[in-house]
Amino acid sequence: MKQFITIGLLVISNVFMTFAWYGHLRFKQMEWFNNLPLILLILFSWGIALFEYLFQVPANRIGYQENGGPFNLWQLKVIQEVISLLVFTGFTLLLFKNETFRWNHAVGFVFMVLAVFFIFKK
Repeated sequence: MKQFITIGLLVISNVFMTFAWYGHLRFKQMEWFNNLPLILLILFSWGIALFEYLFQVPANRIGYQENGGPFNLWQLKVIQEVISLLVFTGFTLLLFKNETFRWNHAVGFVFMVLAVFFIFKK
């Protein structure tokens, strides 16, 4: 059960992270938002990233073996990276129509899946 809670929290965390890091690029169409100075854009993104941490920190604490979770630190990191790429891909394809998913992206994802396989191999 802890593995599902950990992964679910990591997915939610990565949605906030992706929105904080890249969402402001999509809002450039809103004139009031586009005219904000860079420091205010940074603070806006930082505010969103706070929510990322509200999910990321508990995910790692719940999922980490030394806290009774199912994953070691290496496994937590690789899981987070794969989730991050999946969330980023969905975010990009939904909100940035000018970006395309190419064959080399798919190959890179296959290598990420292989990384998960090897990290979890005993």
